[in-house]
Amino acid sequence: MKRIAWIAVLAVSGCLTGLRGQVHAQEITATEIIQRATDLLNGESNRAEMKMTVIRPSWSREITMKSWSLGDDYSLILITAPAKEKGQTFLKRHTDMWNWMPSINRMIKIPPSMMSQSWLGSDFTNDDLVKMNSYVNEYTHSLAGSEILQGMDCHIIELVPKPDAPVVWGKVMVWISKEDYFELKLEFYDEDGRLVNRQECSDIRQFSDRRLPSKMTMSPVDEPGKQTIIEVLDTEYNISIGESFFSQQNMKTVR
Repeated sequence: MKRIAWIAVLAVSGCLTGLRGQVHAQEITATEIIQRATDLLNGESNRAEMKMTVIRPSWSREITMKSWSLGDDYSLILITAPAKEKGQTFLKRHTDMWNWMPSINRMIKIPPSMMSQSWLGSDFTNDDLVKMNSYVNEYTHSLAGSEILQGMDCHIIELVPKPDAPVVWGKVMVWISKEDYFELKLEFYDEDGRLVNRQECSDIRQFSDRRLPSKMTMSPVDEPGKQTIIEVLDTEYNISIGESFFSQQNMKTVR
């Protein structure tokens, strides 16, 4: 009799534990999911080395770069090859962007009208460089369902720009793994609701204290044979770096 009672207690306890897990899953909001994915990707600070491959039907080219970031609001990118672009830097402070071009000794502030333009001839836009900050602050977020991608159960989050938000896209759909908060797929729509670009993230690796996709492939949906691949070669999180690093003066001297 005691054995039967103990089994009943365990069964009830298991049911309650399962219910608590379901309630917790239901309680998390779309905004919290986006914030967790952003925090995972950015950390408090990080530095990285990356390779970007621009692929076209008849040619391809590679660009290597170093990057540094502090939270969601500050980032600096230095182009290290090829020789034509070497030494060029891009600075982001909040939603503002600048480009230093040593070949012509010129600093350019990138205006909102240029945010939708191609970055270094790739399928990524200038806006994609500031997207993580805008995803959290410039969009409203709603859960749009779930789907299995790469063997992982994912939240599907719909991002719609807030009124007067300084963003390029009319809507962004993001697939984020429920267990680890990896971004695994993004779809970018124009103001007419037309799908323009699709980004897929893969090749999950251990970087510093976290696991992340190391490969991002951006493809224009209406232009077969065109895509841009960014591969993270190395990255380190929670480095010692301050806001003063992200200055126009440092754009000219960083190595």
